[in-house]
Amino acid sequence: MFAAEFEPAEPNGRRRSPRAPVSLDAKIGRGGLDRALCKVVDISRHGARLQTYSGLRSGSMIWLTLPVVGPVAANVVWADDFVCGCQFQDPIAEDQFNALVEMDQNRNAA
Repeated sequence: MFAAEFEPAEPNGRRRSPRAPVSLDAKIGRGGLDRALCKVVDISRHGARLQTYSGLRSGSMIWLTLPVVGPVAANVVWADDFVCGCQFQDPIAEDQFNALVEMDQNRNAA
């Protein structure tokens, strides 16, 4: 089971946008096929850190289907066993980012 505690998103000097720890179910696919479950454990407008059930390779392109947002093209920037960091090819909108963080907060408050 995956879990994350909420902390307010804080800017980091080397990041383009604030990131927030979350615990959201998502799906990974390549070219619209082979969808696999994953867990988003940290997200920003420009990327996410994922826990996966199968290894991904650094440099690969994936489709990450996020709740609220839908499919997002992303490049795997780094991968270590069943954790990886990906950068979205196009940043998600600020309202979508806020909705994902709020969704996680509401789920944890229930």
